[in-house]
Amino acid sequence: MTKAHPQPRAADVQPAPVDTEERVLLAAGKLFREKGFAATTVREIASAADMLPGSLHYRYASKDDILVALMKRGVERAIGAVELATAKEPSAIERLRLGLRAHLELLCNGDDSLYVLLFDWRSLTSGALKGLIRERARLEAYWEGLLLEAHASGTARPLLDIELVRHFGFGAINWVATWYRPQDGRTPAQIADAFWSFLAYGLLHESARPPDLDTHFAALLASSLRKTS
Repeated sequence: MTKAHPQPRAADVQPAPVDTEERVLLAAGKLFREKGFAATTVREIASAADMLPGSLHYRYASKDDILVALMKRGVERAIGAVELATAKEPSAIERLRLGLRAHLELLCNGDDSLYVLLFDWRSLTSGALKGLIRERARLEAYWEGLLLEAHASGTARPLLDIELVRHFGFGAINWVATWYRPQDGRTPAQIADAFWSFLAYGLLHESARPPDLDTHFAALLASSLRKTS
């Protein structure tokens, strides 16, 4: 009779090893978010990543380089999450709503790289700032593309300052990460949908709105263009 081998307990099962770069970026992201970039040392990152400082320095010449790599990871994860959430949606307007949801869920559910990208970028020195600006521009360009697709769908107002719409929407959405607490009851999806409703449908009752909103928005756009020309 064959003797049965005991099944491993959950506590005995070790997680799959994470590659070294991922381990470093996870450790750095957690420390940067908790302590701030300026207060975090390379030695602390190496210790949290379970490696020697010299080995870390071999991969990254400076703490700035770690931050830029972390921000690049944040952009890739943010774009990937939105693309996954919107891939099967034919409506450009609905893709925008679903994209905001996916972005906020990623931001609020512990993605330190995205948080650091949005809030710790001012800590960079001038040398590494170019890398950061490139990554932020990539994320902004991606979202501007989604906004332009939604605007061109025929269901949006014809005259809108898309750049200001992006600043308004993402200023609100990204700031959620600074005050969101799971125990408060609202989920990131609920918050994103509420913000989307404020953005898309407004706060005023129909009876309280100006009679010709297209003319109103056209005047706003013309004023904005005069100031930037």
